[in-house]
Amino acid sequence: MAGTDSSQERVFRPTPAVILCEPQLGENIGSAARAMANFGLWDLRLVNPRDGWPNEKARATASKADHVIERVRVFETLEAAIADLTLVYATTARSRDMRKPVLGPEDACQNLTAHIDQGFQAGLLFGRERWGLNNEEIAISDAIVTLPVEQAFASLNIAQAVLILAYEWRRQSGLSATLPFKEAIGEPAGKDELVGMFEHLEKTLDKSGFFTTPDKRPAMINNLRTMLGRGQFTSQEVRTFRGIISSLDRAHERQRENRVKPIKTE
Repeated sequence: MAGTDSSQERVFRPTPAVILCEPQLGENIGSAARAMANFGLWDLRLVNPRDGWPNEKARATASKADHVIERVRVFETLEAAIADLTLVYATTARSRDMRKPVLGPEDACQNLTAHIDQGFQAGLLFGRERWGLNNEEIAISDAIVTLPVEQAFASLNIAQAVLILAYEWRRQSGLSATLPFKEAIGEPAGKDELVGMFEHLEKTLDKSGFFTTPDKRPAMINNLRTMLGRGQFTSQEVRTFRGIISSLDRAHERQRENRVKPIKTE
């Protein structure tokens, strides 16, 4: 979906931090940054990225989410990356042998929203591309977040997981209540315009011989009017439809004239 509007002001509201633990590919970092930007998150933290930082592949893949990329912070340890946070949820697709609350995305993001609304800081922790998070890293988190994926194929790309949870956070925070744009609605056609369109169509159908059984004509007209009335036509659509009727009527007239044209004799 394309549709970035660069004229809109960026709002850096309080949001969860996204912590990527030892990410390997710059492309995944950039994709995660783009997913964050889509839903209003901007605090991206990296723990020992394999290829260092800054990373041009990450910037390119972020697809103009520069406000996220430019604010990336890099840490040597996970403990340092989450030091200022008071609530951290670790994401994983597999069960761990430890006593930790396990939350789905909805409950997790409800908790994050409530925590942040109270003026505290929170974060979502994501693991490595190849094996995710170690048990030691999950142990220092407050709870596990997992997604209702197909168990036979549970592994998600980091950016996909970030996207899902970023979307869910925005939904739970109430920011998704208003969509960025609404249905484009033209001026509704008045009843006089609709009746004119109906009569125009019925006249043309009479001329073409559509109503072959006179006693059935009233019921057929009622059906046509009912069917077309459900279309909720705008004024412009009525004009377009009447133009189509006129075009078909003219074509029918030309055909009739050609059929009755006298043959010239010498």
